[in-house]
Amino acid sequence: MKFIDLFAGLGGFHFALTKMGHECVFASEKKENLAKLYKENYNIEVNRDIRLISPDKIPSHEILCAGFPCQPFSKAGKQKGLKDENNGSFFDILAEILNYHKPKYFILENVRNLESHDDFKTWDYISLRLEDLGYSIDKKIFSPHQFNIPQHRERLFIVGCLDGLNHFKWPETSTLTKSTKDFLRQAHKTRLLEEEKKHVLNVWQEFLDIFPKKTKIPGFPIWAMEFGADYPYETSTPYSSSNWALGKSKGSFGVPLKNMTREDKFKNLPSYARTKQEVFPTWKQNYIRKNREFYQLHKTNIDSVIKKIKKFNNSSWQKLEWNCGDSRRNIKDYIIQFRASGVRIKKPDIFPSLVTVSTQVPIIGWENRYISPEEGAALQSMEGIKLPENLSTSFSALGNAVNAKIVKLIAEKLIINQPCDHRNNLTSNIILSEHQHIDN
Repeated sequence: MKFIDLFAGLGGFHFALTKMGHECVFASEKKENLAKLYKENYNIEVNRDIRLISPDKIPSHEILCAGFPCQPFSKAGKQKGLKDENNGSFFDILAEILNYHKPKYFILENVRNLESHDDFKTWDYISLRLEDLGYSIDKKIFSPHQFNIPQHRERLFIVGCLDGLNHFKWPETSTLTKSTKDFLRQAHKTRLLEEEKKHVLNVWQEFLDIFPKKTKIPGFPIWAMEFGADYPYETSTPYSSSNWALGKSKGSFGVPLKNMTREDKFKNLPSYARTKQEVFPTWKQNYIRKNREFYQLHKTNIDSVIKKIKKFNNSSWQKLEWNCGDSRRNIKDYIIQFRASGVRIKKPDIFPSLVTVSTQVPIIGWENRYISPEEGAALQSMEGIKLPENLSTSFSALGNAVNAKIVKLIAEKLIINQPCDHRNNLTSNIILSEHQHIDN
């Protein structure tokens, strides 16, 4: 069958559907470097702006695939949704193409937050629009780790069919038996961990080594800037406090705020305490409280290490997220990420979600390096694909990509190997080739 690939990126839909014997007749991708790469990988010209082409100029097709822009719905963004000036209108463009061509099937993918965005109003709009076009639709949240790929990356998949979905069942999930080590490759591009970040990890290791085994490492985020701080956070906040009252307290790492201008007082507070809020949310109050209580219990032992943490050049490095429970307390045994929320340490059984932010590329602790683009491609079930030369661009593209194995498993359940008799009468008596599952 013929399919089109909208907002194509690295071509996860293309990678999957051509494995099943389908033919891509149109692709669209706004980013120039990815459009060029798409042509190199799949030998097809790429439209650069879907907004500038009318539906009648798009070839007839039986399957529409689209990972339409997720930024308007992602929790990492401003969540303007369909009102987003840059990307919010793309669903409506997609719907116009569906309305004109009436392909028998569609498969869409987006962030899981799309489902509940704006108190479910966004999903209500999308689902009603698709149903008004004559499609039976269904949705499901899947992550690669449910299909034996050690990456936790939840995404919302939406399927539709003009002839109903009585034939369709979502693919069954399976137990994760493969480990992160099964996806490590001998890559020609390996970026070693920077010396400054090695130092950060060594200092946090020194912090962990202070505590005897019987002392549990906190499961809540460790915010070292709260050690010694006593600025108001429960009944009031720094923003709601008078300059005089704030001057009686201590800021990050116990710095006295007395005799400072209000501007300087705020500069010496943690970034999360500078917000213009009359009351902090409960979760933030809990984290502040727990960190201050933890410090009171252990300050005699940890003060010498805190002095080193205070010197870190990046405030996010002054926070530690220990997600390893009572496991061995050796940071280099784990998967590491330097995130805005802190230095995150995770068990090595599963990779965190690949994201578009290049600074959050997972680190293989025991090899002192970041994962390679080739390893990222394997985690997205597109092993062997040509990737951008620039490492940051590679991971930005991989972070936006749809997992090809999940797409293929869904498509195998959705697309019936029978002639189509809907409006376009596009293709008849197509016999799809038998192909192996993408081996991951």
